[in-house]
Amino acid sequence: MPLSAVPAPPPRTDAGAAALASLVGDPEQAMLAFDFDGTLAPIIDDPEQAHAHDRSLAALQRIGPCVGKLAVITGRPVRTALRLGAFAERDGMSHLTILGQYGAERWDSSTGDESVPPPPEAVAEVRAALPALLDSMGLADVRIEDKGRAVVLHTRGLPDPAGAQALLEGPLAELAEQHGLAAEPGRFVVEVRDPSVDKGAALRGLVAETDVRTIVYAGDDLGDLPAYEALTVMRDAGEVEALLVAVASDEQPALVPRADVVLHGPDELADWLERLADALDC
Repeated sequence: MPLSAVPAPPPRTDAGAAALASLVGDPEQAMLAFDFDGTLAPIIDDPEQAHAHDRSLAALQRIGPCVGKLAVITGRPVRTALRLGAFAERDGMSHLTILGQYGAERWDSSTGDESVPPPPEAVAEVRAALPALLDSMGLADVRIEDKGRAVVLHTRGLPDPAGAQALLEGPLAELAEQHGLAAEPGRFVVEVRDPSVDKGAALRGLVAETDVRTIVYAGDDLGDLPAYEALTVMRDAGEVEALLVAVASDEQPALVPRADVVLHGPDELADWLERLADALDC
């Protein structure tokens, strides 16, 4: 692969360079998978307005027909990801699958079929208990997002978002455990959800049902670690080539030490995808 065909910045590991070479050399055997928030879309105060980056979407429209699979694996509900990404309205996305709520929900562009199982009753029970808990902690201004299968508490926008999140994590973990759920921190959020699904299992399932041999996964937060771990195990076992992309931020650097390529925010991911589309000549 000529140097001119390598999207900048080049991978900083040999395994990542090998995966990128495989992607450019044989894109039909490749899958590109992405987290949504903080990766394809910016993190903003109102997550209901966090639309996917226009340039990333345009690049994926170019890339989509060339590769074996596109995927979005997100903690968002499928219907929210569809609205904020307008994926169903875009050409070039016929190979796209969206796995929402960490893999509990699914939408396939090839058929338009959507699978949205009913939420666990335990999540509703936690949601009902939250206002009293927040009042007792003096955190009534924490914003509650009800995702059906999960409930998310946002501290972004508070005077001390990191301090508020730190105060919440212990009590929320106790409340979640009482209901058979887990409380997982993120970028100024704590999410209470069913721990039996994660992005690693979701990604493994997609790989198993396709013929892809090269996987690119891009994420930005702690919820993406299971996907990183799954791909690292598969890569070390010689099952796949894998390129791990960190869309880094000052708020959460956890993926950076594990990544083959480090980009800084959704704008740089859009730049990288445009260069990849050029390299693939799509």
